[in-house]
Amino acid sequence: MTRQLSLFEGDSRAGTPHRAVEIAAAPITQEIRDLGRQLPPGVRLGTSSWHFPGWKGILWAQSEAPGDLSRYGLAAYAQHPLFATVGIDRSFQAPLAVQQYALYARQVPEDFRFVVRAPNALTSPWLHGEGGVRGKANAQFLDADYAVSQFIEPALEGLGANAGPLLFQFPPLGRALTRAPERFVAQLQEFLARLPQGPLYAVEVRDDRIITRRFFSSLKESGARYCVSVHPRMPPVAAQAAAMSGFGPGPLLVRWNLQAGYNYEEAKTRFTPFDRLVDEDSATRESIAQLCMATLAAGHECTVIANNKAEGSAPLTLVKLAQAIIAAARRRQLAAE
Repeated sequence: MTRQLSLFEGDSRAGTPHRAVEIAAAPITQEIRDLGRQLPPGVRLGTSSWHFPGWKGILWAQSEAPGDLSRYGLAAYAQHPLFATVGIDRSFQAPLAVQQYALYARQVPEDFRFVVRAPNALTSPWLHGEGGVRGKANAQFLDADYAVSQFIEPALEGLGANAGPLLFQFPPLGRALTRAPERFVAQLQEFLARLPQGPLYAVEVRDDRIITRRFFSSLKESGARYCVSVHPRMPPVAAQAAAMSGFGPGPLLVRWNLQAGYNYEEAKTRFTPFDRLVDEDSATRESIAQLCMATLAAGHECTVIANNKAEGSAPLTLVKLAQAIIAAARRRQLAAE
């Protein structure tokens, strides 16, 4: 059963209560219900956030303000038969309080999981000045104490059993680090080793020079997982899968972020209001489906997070992906008979 919100919910940013807004879910079609029943166990699909008014008729019954969707939209989101996970992206910009995580957790079923992005204060080697210009070195970069107190402990306390992968997503690291990636890899391994055991940690990068054998072996030694990133700066999914082939079996995390040929602002302009698929990427879809099937066959869970900027509408991207995974599962079953 979905846990209900109380009439008033605290907002730790303002210190004052906000009236809880009831967000109605869009009607679920029989096609979507059937896909939900046919999706193989162990596959978790979800979007990278959930505050988009353009999803009216897809997830929301009517137009809603982004702020209301952000605070209270998860109860409606979690009613969708395909969605058993979602990304918390707000935590990337700044740490969230326990109460903010708890507000999210109260809106979803017990078997729902959140993929939580670590604050970029942990993953950016430098500070940003005005206009995003690179500033001085960031003293909190890969600071384990900061990670525990400002990210891991609040997320685990607030989300409880709903906590899923805790993701450290690194931006392009610059020539100083990528010219000799082994130095970054050593620093990353030391950081991961200092984190408390228990949560599933994942690492996503934006530099293909980083994903070396030493990188994967360091993740394996640390018990962390590699996050496959669909992004113009990274190799195709199949190439990343090949690079991690010696990594060993384990849970799979994929983030379908941005289609090749776009930057984020270009994709946002072209795809807004995110209510339809604009540029489909069938090759990436099929590669993700195949990677999911290989992971399931090895006995591990798959989590795929899609962004609106992947094809135009994250929920519709995941419907198509569910169809591809189901088709791949059928082919595998027929081949085994």
